[in-house]
Amino acid sequence: MSSLLRIIRFTRDLSPLYLAVIACSVLTAATTLAVPFLIGRATDTVAGAVGGSIGADAAVRTVLLLALAVLAAELATTVIANVGGWFGDVMSNRMRTILSVRYYDKLLHLPQRWFDTEITGTIVARLNRSIAEVTNFAKTMSNSFASMLITTAAVLVISAWYAWPLALLLLAIFPIYVWLTALTSKKWQRLEGEKNEQVDIASGRFAEVIGQIRVVKSFVRERGELEDFSRRFGSTDATTRAQSTHWHRMDVLRRSVLNLVFFGIYAIIFVRTVQGHFTLGEMVLLVQLMGMAKSPVESMSWVIDSSQRAIAGSTDYFRVMSTPDDPRTAALPGAARTLTPVAGAPALAFEHVDFAYEADEQVLHDIDFTLAQGERIALVGESGGGKSTIVNLLLGLYEPGSGRIRVGGHDAREIPIEQLRGGIGVVFQDASLFSGTIRENIAYGRPGASEEEVREAAVRANADAFIGRFPGGYDQLIGERGLKLSGGQRQRIAVARAILKDAPILVLDEATSALDTKAERQVQKGLDELMAERTSLIIAHRLSTIAGVDRIITLRDGHIDEIGTPAELAASGGIYAQLLALQNSGKTKQLARFDITG
Repeated sequence: MSSLLRIIRFTRDLSPLYLAVIACSVLTAATTLAVPFLIGRATDTVAGAVGGSIGADAAVRTVLLLALAVLAAELATTVIANVGGWFGDVMSNRMRTILSVRYYDKLLHLPQRWFDTEITGTIVARLNRSIAEVTNFAKTMSNSFASMLITTAAVLVISAWYAWPLALLLLAIFPIYVWLTALTSKKWQRLEGEKNEQVDIASGRFAEVIGQIRVVKSFVRERGELEDFSRRFGSTDATTRAQSTHWHRMDVLRRSVLNLVFFGIYAIIFVRTVQGHFTLGEMVLLVQLMGMAKSPVESMSWVIDSSQRAIAGSTDYFRVMSTPDDPRTAALPGAARTLTPVAGAPALAFEHVDFAYEADEQVLHDIDFTLAQGERIALVGESGGGKSTIVNLLLGLYEPGSGRIRVGGHDAREIPIEQLRGGIGVVFQDASLFSGTIRENIAYGRPGASEEEVREAAVRANADAFIGRFPGGYDQLIGERGLKLSGGQRQRIAVARAILKDAPILVLDEATSALDTKAERQVQKGLDELMAERTSLIIAHRLSTIAGVDRIITLRDGHIDEIGTPAELAASGGIYAQLLALQNSGKTKQLARFDITG
């Protein structure tokens, strides 16, 4: 229950709606409770007319007025219940919006390490399941059960007025029922957690498979993926059987206790009526009131089942929400988007940086180099040598284990992350486009860019010509991850995006490695335009792409092996010289272990 209370505190902006729902529930309970009193009075009137103590004409007028009062009460109940239902619908939807937006905001501020251990589809599945379970429970409670609970509380007071044993028996039902449910809860939640884990994993894999359906089809893995998906969902059948068996066995016990208690209640009412303590009208009144009290108790197992699902969902939700944010994601109030470099300082400096993704697996060792303003440096080395890790550290996706990174003379750890990343343009090997239009993708880093600025960036990226051939031009929809474009077209859009961002430092992370020679040449023209008068750090897949760099840094097993100009390293006999020799001899198999081919 503390998890549900936490949801209420978490969504306290909805307090006016909560109060409206409660007010409607109280009014609904009041009009509902009026009906048994009116029917009881009508019963006594009819009994008096039959017994001769009340005249027939007077009795007719009275029962007709009472019937009209019942009609008015029931109409009022209908209207108020629906008004409360409207508030409940709005409240539950607003709750879903608040929880979803805050979950998304949380994800955007979590450190990269958290995402390294999560599956994208699982994150999405958790969002849908957790929030749906919480909001569905809130909607159900507001639309029906809240008024039923208020009615039951009123019934307790009324029954105590007529006969205290009735109230005592009613009062005993709830703690007994809750206690019996508590015996069920721990095992039920454990089994529910097991089911949710399998569903989330299966849903995560589902999203992966759909996102890479071409790979699945090309390797003829449809049957295998379906079998794995079926196995995980199938495992929930056995869990559900065990869970349901346990729950319904306990429900039989709960309902049996309930039946025994109400046997005692009805026995008291009937016996006391026979003994003359209650009139027929009072007996009818009390029987109807007991039915009102019994309804929420009988529904309790369903409500508890729904609440348990909501609790399980909110637990998963708050597990993510309680994960510490990346401490650098929040920009300083009023901080400028661009960083002012220290006069005379290098554009970029790595100072004796060590780093490990896992505590016992060091990836970088004593990385120490600088980039002057406007300088172009290429990182060259074997696959897994640490080149992409250097880029990750520069972007602030991870923190160095030791050492320091300086950008524009400032310690990167002291730069607001918005400023740090705002000053770095990146073109990745995977263009990483989004569904939407070409214009939206080019302007992704500057959403407010004008039409002329977008077009100019596309022209400089050697992309305007092919964009013009599309029926929609810059408004052409490109599909998920830009799948309607060729590899070369996607990369030129990515280059245009980096040009429009106009960051002083540029990172090219194997930006042409996935392209054929023709596409590479087209993209390279855009890259040359992008690198003009810009400090550039290049991870190159092909020697041809680094021919014009100022210096080359070679990496071996996370260590810097050599630093020098292309001419110097070509004569040094080191990694770069070996690569040149292998390229010239055409030994592509040996080149494959490096991130460079000719």
